[in-house]
Amino acid sequence: MHSATEKAKDMTSAAKEKVKEYSGKTEAKAEEATARTKEEKEMAREKEKAREKEAKAELHREKAEHRAESAEHRLPLSGPHRHSPVGTGSAADPTYPTTGTRPASEKNL
Repeated sequence: MHSATEKAKDMTSAAKEKVKEYSGKTEAKAEEATARTKEEKEMAREKEKAREKEAKAELHREKAEHRAESAEHRLPLSGPHRHSPVGTGSAADPTYPTTGTRPASEKNL
């Protein structure tokens, strides 16, 4: 369930990023239209690129936050109700030998 909420949050972040990106483009087009010199037009284009990069950076920052939130809620794989990791189990069971063969008295059962 956490991955579904994470995915939904990522989708909303992506939508926000697209809105910011296109609003930056429209602002840049307006600035470029009102610019009188070549330098002002170039400055408007550079501002447009900066706004787009900022929107993408914010998207990645929000995605990282979503990953951190979902990782925070995940349960560890070891604990009282789950299997313990290999090599950290309790002492060997004394009823069975560690050699892998069964005792002679139990072979024909």
